Amino acid sequence: MARPHVVIVPYPGAGNINPALQIAKLLHRHGVYVTFVNTEHNHRRVQATEGAGAVRGGEGFRFEAIPDGLSEAERGQQDYGRSLAVSTSTRCAAPFRDLIARLNGTPGMPPVTCVLPTMLMSFALGVARELGIPTMSFWTASAASLMAHMRLRELQERGYVPLKDESFLTNGYLETTVIDWIPGMPPTLLGDFSSFLRTTDPDDFGLRFNESEANSCAKAGALILNTFDGLEADVLAALRAEYPRMYTIGPLGLLLRQQNDQNSAAADTESTTGLSLWKQDAECLTWLDTQERGSVVYVNFGSHTVVTPEQLSEFAWGLAASGHQFLWSMRDNFVRGGGGGGLDAMPPAFKAETAGRCHVTAWCPQEQVLRHPAVGCFLTHSGWNSTCESVAAGVPMVCWPGFSDQYTNCKYACEVWGVGVRLDAEVEREQVAMHVRKAMASEEMRKSAAKWKDEAEAAAGPGGSSRENLLSMVRALSRPPNSSDA
Repeated sequence: MARPHVVIVPYPGAGNINPALQIAKLLHRHGVYVTFVNTEHNHRRVQATEGAGAVRGGEGFRFEAIPDGLSEAERGQQDYGRSLAVSTSTRCAAPFRDLIARLNGTPGMPPVTCVLPTMLMSFALGVARELGIPTMSFWTASAASLMAHMRLRELQERGYVPLKDESFLTNGYLETTVIDWIPGMPPTLLGDFSSFLRTTDPDDFGLRFNESEANSCAKAGALILNTFDGLEADVLAALRAEYPRMYTIGPLGLLLRQQNDQNSAAADTESTTGLSLWKQDAECLTWLDTQERGSVVYVNFGSHTVVTPEQLSEFAWGLAASGHQFLWSMRDNFVRGGGGGGLDAMPPAFKAETAGRCHVTAWCPQEQVLRHPAVGCFLTHSGWNSTCESVAAGVPMVCWPGFSDQYTNCKYACEVWGVGVRLDAEVEREQVAMHVRKAMASEEMRKSAAKWKDEAEAAAGPGGSSRENLLSMVRALSRPPNSSDA
């Protein structure tokens, strides 16, 4: 049989691109021909931040790009996120179909044998079905969030959503309504489900889009999750009862790093560096080298979170009052209203107050930072990639969720795994300081974090569940197209 050829199509956001690239590298390492499809906009961004070589590829690993359908004017609008989701789901099928035809017509290249989109890119599944190409789908969030998003329609049918009126956002309804009938999930507050149910509109785009995308993902020939069996055992068992062809191959960064350690001559395309949409600062690692073990709070709210100047001030003074050293990775568009990022966005007296014990950077290699012995806890937005990386590194978390699945991830980190403590939605410096001190000092949280780190390493190691699932996935990709496994 010809070499399998997988076309990987991530949603054009860092939270999907980076784990999709990790899967691409893992498959390539196991002999699979990979085509990785960015949007043209992100293709240009990567070239601008990392140089043209970042998307050059290598033997059996190529980068391609398709338009996302947006104009530059649309990118600057406030509802850019919604516009991007609408555009990719309605305008990308035709250029993607053309790309598949071009790949299949390229001499010397194996024909496409599998289309593998991430969540929010189900249009690619439709194109693959039209062309008779097998599919796998990558849900880039947790298994629990997949189960929760799949149940958004049932929550509506049972009358929990949409909210009756705006007062339900603040009257305690989200914090007191318990949902105890979701398969595999513990009793969960309604507010700890997807942020998309925080709407009074029954036809809200985010609610409908995310529910349909979750269920579309599960209609692929197989489902891939960046988690490991021990971390979400109950909800994975419930999902497998409905969707038997499922590959849990996380934490992806740990799995990739272990395989790279076994073969130090890994190709450049298989390095652990992602396709960063921001210029990364390696100086922060040098700064960490000068700090004592476990003494630094690492702060990063991900690629999408924005804060008001008032929230920034509360976080800043809370960190200052904690008494600890801290490394803050802050995008230049982190503060709402054009406030920028970095030390220049901080309260004027903050620099003097924290001189010598803070390092603020625009963007940094997060996995390396979390693995650094100087890091003692992680102040995070609870995005799934960040949560996975923190679990794999054995680092306790201070969680401030605000979007999509982050509430679910926060619940599991704080209440199920015992590795986190949660901040209130309304940021107050006193609570920031108190929770940071707790995460840095709690022996119980540190023990739980160390336990999960050990379990993650076992899952990714030889004979572990994630390693074996990856090998099963490669075998499925290598079987003839009419096989039932892919």
